Amino acid sequence: MAGHSKFKNIMHRKGAQDKKRSAMFSKLSREITVAAKMGMPDPDMNPRLRLAVNAAKAQSMPKDNIQRAIDKASAQDGESYEEVRYEGYGPGGSAIIVEALTDNRNRTATAVRTAFSKNGGNLGTEGSVAHGFDRLGFIFYPAEAGGEEKVLEAAMEAGAEDIASSDDGHEIWTAAEDLHQVAADLEKALGEAETVKLAWKPNLTVDMDEKTASTLLKLIDALDDDDDVQTVWGNYDISDEVMDKLEG
Repeated sequence: MAGHSKFKNIMHRKGAQDKKRSAMFSKLSREITVAAKMGMPDPDMNPRLRLAVNAAKAQSMPKDNIQRAIDKASAQDGESYEEVRYEGYGPGGSAIIVEALTDNRNRTATAVRTAFSKNGGNLGTEGSVAHGFDRLGFIFYPAEAGGEEKVLEAAMEAGAEDIASSDDGHEIWTAAEDLHQVAADLEKALGEAETVKLAWKPNLTVDMDEKTASTLLKLIDALDDDDDVQTVWGNYDISDEVMDKLEG
């Protein structure tokens, strides 16, 4: 159970790219606007919006910015974003899934394709790598939320499917359709989670050596730098030893 958080590794290495705050706020705002447009503009009545608002608060996004993003959803002349998924292969035989929110599919597709081709990867067709992943709900609590037993008990009671505790914290997995309910029940027992989202969890992971990891991280950085890209998932595993060499 102990060790580094596989999920944070697979989602993206936070330390590997020190994202600019404004770019992060722009992505969070976009998700809030889309969530508010798809349902009620009230976070208490709209589970997806609630998750988006909580994610923004976790990154210390000002309340005014959050409210502006919600208000944008009902503005008649507001931008209209659609959800798009791209799949491809990265260095070292890794499989990558890119989730984007865009108001211009052509621009986003070109940018994603360029990021793959310039950094040792190939963009595939939709469905080319998704079969190697499960679509699940993911909830993350930092270690200070409680000991392994306390969190395990709360997670099982809330109906979670799997839990893994490490030095970093607690990863809780749920069926995709149960995510909102499990998160709400866990919040009563453990307080607000650090992360609550739908995730692509790989069935098998591929270990990266120093050379392939270096190229792979450049690919992830290039994708993350694109305003349209919301999340990058992969089936890679970069050991702490390799990561230390790359960051050293």
